[in-house]
Amino acid sequence: MRRVFSLLCVLSFAVIFASLVSDYDEHQTLSALAVHYLTEVPADLGAPNVVTGILITFRGFDTLGEVAVLFMVAASVGLLLAGEAGEKASFGNRGSDGTNRPSELVRNGAEVVLPLIFLFGAYVIMNGHLSAGGGFQGGAVVASGVMLLLLAYPSGSINHGFLSTTESLAGVFYVLIGIVGIAFGSGFLDSHILPRGNFGTLFSAGAIPLISALLGIKVGAELSVIIDRFRS
Repeated sequence: MRRVFSLLCVLSFAVIFASLVSDYDEHQTLSALAVHYLTEVPADLGAPNVVTGILITFRGFDTLGEVAVLFMVAASVGLLLAGEAGEKASFGNRGSDGTNRPSELVRNGAEVVLPLIFLFGAYVIMNGHLSAGGGFQGGAVVASGVMLLLLAYPSGSINHGFLSTTESLAGVFYVLIGIVGIAFGSGFLDSHILPRGNFGTLFSAGAIPLISALLGIKVGAELSVIIDRFRS
């Protein structure tokens, strides 16, 4: 009976998706809203990356909610998977002496790749207003580097106090910049509180690079804590 029910569910989803695909028609022209954003973001915000400009400025309050959800997930994972006092959570192959030893390929590869991963994460965060990227994406890249670090050094640990403090400070400054935008700009997280600079340069688009950097720090710290909690 359970298999029949599962099969019916799969068939139902197949019918729904088939109807969506059959009715799909690619638009040949942009909608009026898309044209508005494509012209407004570069002209008003000075950010070549329209997506980052929308997410950080026009939808800044929504982005704050998304980061808050991620924080609650990290806190929940930490509460549920926190080990006992003095317990060391680790993974990897155990040697004859009982210690965890990663493969030589993982250890040597990590020593070469880790600096590049963290550098690329910083690049994605800081250039999010110019090209593809931003705080969320760069923070995820940094967290992937932390995962590789834990794989290469399974007996080690990360400083949760430092990560918690860093994440909290990034969140506080994020909200403070939003409040400054209300007080001295036209709304929450208004990027015009800082000079726009020259279009297409690193230090441009007002406060967008600063907000993106705070998002990257916050997301990277939260995801790193989640990854460390899932070690077994």
